Amino acid sequence: MNAFLPLARSTTYSPAWFVPFDDYARRVRTVGVEIQLDRFEDGGWLPLDNRAVRTPSAAMAFPGLGRRSEPRTALPERHRARFAAPGYQPLYPADGEPFSAALTGVEFLVYPYDDTHPPAETTVPRLVRLLPSVSFPYPPGLRTVHGVVLDASTRTPIANALVEARGQANYDDPTPWHERTLSDATGAFRLALRWAGEKAGEDAVEETFRLQASERPGRTGELVVQLPQDTERPHVIEIREQ
Repeated sequence: MNAFLPLARSTTYSPAWFVPFDDYARRVRTVGVEIQLDRFEDGGWLPLDNRAVRTPSAAMAFPGLGRRSEPRTALPERHRARFAAPGYQPLYPADGEPFSAALTGVEFLVYPYDDTHPPAETTVPRLVRLLPSVSFPYPPGLRTVHGVVLDASTRTPIANALVEARGQANYDDPTPWHERTLSDATGAFRLALRWAGEKAGEDAVEETFRLQASERPGRTGELVVQLPQDTERPHVIEIREQ
């Protein structure tokens, strides 16, 4: 897609393009996804009324944002986009970036422009992953584990912690798998385990899963879960400095 179009259609320029991605279903998802746009002003975030527009390529954009009558005298403005969808929580770090539970949106600068003065920066679509939340409607019978993420020292719940499990899908022909979720405001989490865990042997019944919770780099916790014996038991993952 072209972020800056010719003069006749320049009002369709958007300083940010987002592609919401359902991390559980492994597909792009725009239905039911809401984006709240905020502008940083006077030391705080001011909610805006701008509504995201769905493009034919399944991206979400804000056409006309940054358009000014005198762009050469205007400064770039700091914005953020916050995502919401029933049953999901947004993962704000981009792929390849360190995780931090403190992130509250995707931040970007909006550069001023008009029909004859293009913006100072070009934009590319940004993938935003949506992870299953505690309320995600998993199919009946799907294996999940649940519990809470706590600070190991203070025992206070940690919100928005990333909870993950990794493994190999097949005993004879191992294929990597990766499940993840985010804790809610109370520190609670619920994680799907759709594939096989580690086994002592091919015919073993018990499966071992290693869960890891992260608040930020250097602040993590781990927990070993045995299934099926630990299926119904609530689990506690303690976060501490590493």
